[in-house]
Amino acid sequence: MAFSPLTSGCSNYCNVGIGWKSSSWFVQFGFFSNGVSAKPTKNNGSRAFRVCASSSSSSDPLLVKAARRERVSRPPAWMMRQAGRYMAVYRKLAEKHPSFRERSETTDLIVEISLQPWEAFHPDGVIIFSDILTPLPAFGVQFDIEDVRGPVIQSPIRSEEGLKSLHSIDLEKLQFVGDSLRILRKEVGDLAAILGFVGAPWTIATYIVEGGTTRTYTKIKDMCHTAPHVLRALLSHLSKAIAEYIVYQVESGAHCIQIFDSWGGQLPPHMWDCWSKPYIDEIVSTIKRKCPQTPLVLYINGNGGLLERMKTTGVDVIGLDWTVDMADGRKRLGTDIGIQGNVDPATLFCPLPALTDEIRRVVKSAGTRGHILNLGHGVLVGTPEDAVAHFFDVAKSFDFDKVEDHVSEADKVVA
Repeated sequence: MAFSPLTSGCSNYCNVGIGWKSSSWFVQFGFFSNGVSAKPTKNNGSRAFRVCASSSSSSDPLLVKAARRERVSRPPAWMMRQAGRYMAVYRKLAEKHPSFRERSETTDLIVEISLQPWEAFHPDGVIIFSDILTPLPAFGVQFDIEDVRGPVIQSPIRSEEGLKSLHSIDLEKLQFVGDSLRILRKEVGDLAAILGFVGAPWTIATYIVEGGTTRTYTKIKDMCHTAPHVLRALLSHLSKAIAEYIVYQVESGAHCIQIFDSWGGQLPPHMWDCWSKPYIDEIVSTIKRKCPQTPLVLYINGNGGLLERMKTTGVDVIGLDWTVDMADGRKRLGTDIGIQGNVDPATLFCPLPALTDEIRRVVKSAGTRGHILNLGHGVLVGTPEDAVAHFFDVAKSFDFDKVEDHVSEADKVVA
């Protein structure tokens, strides 16, 4: 494996080498509801719908238009973790199917869970119920999810020997993801955007190296200095596999993809430049070449120190966590890129008038173009469902046409 140095000013160790109720009836689909041809094509033996080359259309979902910074009548809204334990219907289903991996790797269950918030709240984005670790076994990394410890990697990779277990991603092993996205696209049509997602290479690598979740990231940060060649090789492999996985999700019906670099914020900015950004850059470059009409969203938890750097990856939308002031975020990023967020998830536990005020503040600060309303993190366990319903009701109450018409008339008076 060859490595080429980056000209980013990183020190030597940072040089990187980039080198629904039946899962069978999707086969009968001959087209999507928006008229996009859905001719199946072979992709590692799995059926995939070629939608990457589709162009912008007036029938595109509101969220897609906002991600492209097109004019919209109101801010589209969805929530990270909008399908999950805060919903009574989900908890009832989880009692019957206690294994998270069963719920997230069985087509019928994925579709049912993904549609639960759609049926309850009608958000503008329906995200597939899955996990950022879901594709790991498809390229040689086995994992379990334990009740107390959470995800556990069976054989952490910290050496050249460990790298030998890796192989190219086998998309046949992820057919349940493709099947689910096709069914969701058919069920929802263009009433909302179907959202796929992946973990960024650095974030995925933290699990693979640490052996599971961690609060300190000491093992992987140590590897940056003591085994940089191993870490570079791992990250390079992950970037290629993740890029293929994104293309597969888009071909299967995802309108938009969110990249979660959840633990990128655990790196100092100069280290993020070396150990995360180059691999996100590679993924974005691949998707922009193969699926140029597919908006990409990048979210990092704790990203206040990284906003300007995130913009240079070439994604279409930057997700802000709740610790960043929306007005400051918009000022720092400019108006030539989309922005997502960033209501504090805890605000959904407050009185509804307070929630309304916070949503209005965020929307006003973000502006009328290129904003996707969301939380600054995932929905918290115990969040009242009526607060979630109120969040979407408030989002749908905005009318940007009136705002822009008012601004236009004011400009005429000034002129």
